[in-house]
Amino acid sequence: METRPYVAWELVNSFMIDVFERYGVPHDDAVICADVLLESDRRGIESHGCNRFKPIYLDRIENGTLLPVTKLDVVKETPTTVVMDANNGMGMVASYRMMEKLIEKAKVYGMAGGAVYNSTHYGIAGYWTTMASMAGMIGVSGTNARPSVAPTFGVEPMMGTNPFTFTMPTDEEFPFNFDCATSIVQNGKIEYYERSGKPTPAGLVVTRDGGTMTDSGKILKEMRAGNCALLPIGGLGEETGGYKGYGFTTIVEILSAALAGGPYMKELSGKNPDGTNKLFRLGHFFFVINPEFFMGLDTFRQTAGGILRGLRAAEKAPGAERIYTAGEKEYLAWQDRKDKGVPVGESIQKEFIALRDRFNLPYKFPFEG
Repeated sequence: METRPYVAWELVNSFMIDVFERYGVPHDDAVICADVLLESDRRGIESHGCNRFKPIYLDRIENGTLLPVTKLDVVKETPTTVVMDANNGMGMVASYRMMEKLIEKAKVYGMAGGAVYNSTHYGIAGYWTTMASMAGMIGVSGTNARPSVAPTFGVEPMMGTNPFTFTMPTDEEFPFNFDCATSIVQNGKIEYYERSGKPTPAGLVVTRDGGTMTDSGKILKEMRAGNCALLPIGGLGEETGGYKGYGFTTIVEILSAALAGGPYMKELSGKNPDGTNKLFRLGHFFFVINPEFFMGLDTFRQTAGGILRGLRAAEKAPGAERIYTAGEKEYLAWQDRKDKGVPVGESIQKEFIALRDRFNLPYKFPFEG
């Protein structure tokens, strides 16, 4: 049962746009960034929603590792491909503009692909692939990130949590939306545990001596020091398939960096050798596929929907209430929250109040008084 107070979507959206603008983000870009963050909360992915508004975006603007004005340069373009330099601006803005271009190209040529480099955190990968599905197309995206994941049989953080995401249109009320990190858990989830005063489940993190760690605050501190690492999907070693997650993480790292010739792995740490901050310079990749150039969108939707309905109708394990398909839980989260608003925890409440007071903004939140 949800116990946190709800705040109207329109109120939080307007507030975040105003705050982004106070930090120097142009209005149209602030609208994009606020919507990407709130889409996470709409889907119940709170590790990437309001929870990250201040610590990931505002704080990075303040410390100089994220530039509020996004200057996009198209460094190479063909009828079906684009490479962009984001010049260390807002990764969400760069990704939005990229997807706009690729969708238009795929309408004409059937497929399109793009890569962005010198970028920053781009929010949930599923936002970009959903832009494709809303246009009746298939979206694929991934991004590298600061090193936090160890390779199989390793204990050193070498690659990011590197999401590998697909969204496909269906004939149902929601698309098939597979959006997850290639590690068992992502940094944002541990940040969420820490802010909520919860431990991280055992077995998600490996320490230098091959052990595990559950203190969420300590994990975040030790990970930044390189003394522990997240594990790829499948976990430690090969017996439970850790090498498979390691392989997918590596695929995302290669595509995110090599398509645009950008930096990779420890070059993305955000820290200089002396510990001072530096620009992250992340890379993202995007592909859009138009089913109309195959057997048509209607055929694709019906077939995809039939597959998903078949899976949900499969025999259930004893005690299981239902079988889900990717994107369904996120759709149900939105159905539950669309009229209620955004659930805002105590730590975020304090951040909102402090930001409002700092900029003397005319907002009154329902959790006050």
